Amino acid sequence: MTFPTFTSSQGEPRARGEELGSHRRAAIAANLAGYRDLFRVAGATPAQVRAWGEQALDRSAAWAPRLADEIAGIASGAGLEPWQVAVVNARTEILAALHASGEGECSTSVVLPGPGLPPRTVQTWDWHDHLREAPMLWELEPSPGHVVRTFTESGALAKIGVNTAGLGVHFNILRHDADTAEVGVPVHLIARRILDEAATVEEAAGIARSATVSASTVITAVTAGGAGAIEISPAGVAVIPPDPGGVLMHCNHFLDPALAEGERHATERPGTYARLRHLRDHAGELSGDDLTKRALALLSHGPVEAPVCAHPDLSQPIDQRWETLATIGLDVRAGRLRVHRGGPCRVTEATWQTF
Repeated sequence: MTFPTFTSSQGEPRARGEELGSHRRAAIAANLAGYRDLFRVAGATPAQVRAWGEQALDRSAAWAPRLADEIAGIASGAGLEPWQVAVVNARTEILAALHASGEGECSTSVVLPGPGLPPRTVQTWDWHDHLREAPMLWELEPSPGHVVRTFTESGALAKIGVNTAGLGVHFNILRHDADTAEVGVPVHLIARRILDEAATVEEAAGIARSATVSASTVITAVTAGGAGAIEISPAGVAVIPPDPGGVLMHCNHFLDPALAEGERHATERPGTYARLRHLRDHAGELSGDDLTKRALALLSHGPVEAPVCAHPDLSQPIDQRWETLATIGLDVRAGRLRVHRGGPCRVTEATWQTF
């Protein structure tokens, strides 16, 4: 079973968005409905959600007007209001405003094996199981000759991805005491602008630093010759380099010492520390050139072991049900993604979707 794909034919942001919105109309509406349910269970009113969506749209237009135009185009094509598509793009910010928490979430491994050898990357993408139909793969050309390929959610401008300039990004949510309900630039738009404009880790970090954010995330940028985990928070931006052996692992807590002082997962999501220990304990397997073997090195289930491969507890409300919806590796040299639908426990050589 694979994820749906879409290749944009339009070059201008609004037209590109309208084309995508028309093509993925039902999926975008379903994704919005799923997030409305999630926000309601987390305590939000419809009026709050609309206000946050409008605020996200305003912040996006000020920081990246072309991306705000694309959001407006998606809305037009999907028969929605722009603020509604902005809600999908700002779901991280809205969840931060609601102080939502839970034990699921993503684990990322990047290993730089040495000069002349390509980076070895893999991550799990965990999210709420009622949103399992939201993901898609999207190819677009934001500027002539510069192609972006991203694993994202229907209606969201980007998440995990690669570009033909030789840069890729992994994506993990964070939580910080400085997160605020005054919605800032959505972190998903930061990921998209990095994919649109950056060719180096330094350029990616500069884009992240230029945004005023209200929620925290780590975007791990990877190129053929380097990597950096760009920790983004209202308290600041820090770039975590690989260790001397070329290993860079990240889960859902801050690694920068200064930002870690405001860490919220310490009490709310202690599983993130166990998952990071699992990754580090399996660095050898995660440094190999076989993506299937790297994915299988992530295989562990909770609660006794670190829950890198998550399965939902259906007895819990939807905001506390987590599932590994995708396992993803980046090939930055070829500008492609390899994606498995589901967690590492179901990976085989035959289940990879190359995009």
